[in-house]
Amino acid sequence: MQQMRRYFGVLLLLGLGVLVFLTPARVVNAAGRVSPANDTGTQPVELPPLVVDNTTRAVRRDFVLHTIIPARSRVDAVEYTVEMGDSLFGIARHFGITPETLLWANYGVLRDNPDMLAPGQELKIPPVNGVYYKWKEGDTFESVAREFHAEPRDIIEFVGNHIDPLNPKVEPGQWVMVPGGHRPFKQWVVPTIPRGQAGVSLGYLGPGACPGGYTGAVGTGTFVWPTPMHRLVGNNYGPSHLGLDLGVWVGGPIYAADSGVVVFAGWSNVGYGYMIMIDHGNGYQTLYAHLSQVNVHCGQSVFQGQLIGLGGSTGNSSGPHLHFEVRYHGGFINPWTVLPPP
Repeated sequence: MQQMRRYFGVLLLLGLGVLVFLTPARVVNAAGRVSPANDTGTQPVELPPLVVDNTTRAVRRDFVLHTIIPARSRVDAVEYTVEMGDSLFGIARHFGITPETLLWANYGVLRDNPDMLAPGQELKIPPVNGVYYKWKEGDTFESVAREFHAEPRDIIEFVGNHIDPLNPKVEPGQWVMVPGGHRPFKQWVVPTIPRGQAGVSLGYLGPGACPGGYTGAVGTGTFVWPTPMHRLVGNNYGPSHLGLDLGVWVGGPIYAADSGVVVFAGWSNVGYGYMIMIDHGNGYQTLYAHLSQVNVHCGQSVFQGQLIGLGGSTGNSSGPHLHFEVRYHGGFINPWTVLPPP
C-alpha cells in the first residue's frame, strides 16, 4: 500500500509539471498586476493574484480574448473630393504624403499651383511619396525612371503597380507609382515689383499693378503679424508654396507687416485675387493675397501695423485666409524666420 501511494504521488507530480510547462505564464508583480512572461502581441485579461500566504504570490494563467491585427500600408491610389476649407498641405498630411507628391499626381487639375485648389475637384492620392505617372506610348522602365530620378526596379517591384517581375510590362494609359521619384515644379508667382521705375510693362499681372517711380516710407527691418489670428490655417511654406496661409475671417483686418510703399494694390490675374504688395525700401517686400477689400493705393506710404485691407477668399482660394509672402532682394524667404513667435 505504501509503495502504491508513492507511485500515484510521482504520477501526480509529473502531471503538474507537464501542465506548468505547457501553460503560458503571466507573472504577478508586487503591485498585483499581471505582466506577460513572453509577449505575443495579444491583449491579456488581468486577473487578481493568487495569494498562497501573506508573503507569497503564485504564477497564474490568464485568458486571451482576441488578437490585434497590425495595420497594413496602402499600395493603391485613391480618389478624394476637395471640400471647402481644404488646403493642399492639409490633404497631404491627412493621407501621409508630401504636398509635392500630391501636386505631381494632379498636374492636370492644379498645374503645380497649390492656390488652384478648389472645392469639388477630384484629386488622385498616391499611396507613397514619389511621382504618380500615366504611362505613354513609347515609355520604357528606363526612360521613366530616368525622367523622375529613380531606378527601373523601383517601378517594377512596387506591389501597387501590379507588374509581373518575370514579364514586366505596362500598357499606355496605365497609372504607375514611381516611389521616391521627383521632378521640378512650374512656379506660379507674382514677380517682385520695385518702388522705382520697373522698366517693363506689368499690365499682364492685372489692374492692380502699379507703374512705379515712388519714394516714401522705409521699413524698420522687423515684422509684425499681418493678421489678428497668429496661426497657420492652410498651406505652409515649402518648395511648392512660397508663403504662409494665415487664419483670417472674411472682412477681418489685414495689417502692414512693416513700413514701406505700396507697389501693387488691386486685382491680380494670376490667381491671388485682390492683392497688395509693399516695397519696404531695405531689400524686403511683402505680399498679401486673397483679400476681400484693398484699402490702399499705388505709391502710398504705409506704416507698420497700419490697416491695409480686409481678409477674404478671392482668386484661387478654397476658403478665407491670407496668403502672405516675404521676399528679400527678389528671393523668397520663409516668413516664419521673420515673424515674431505666435
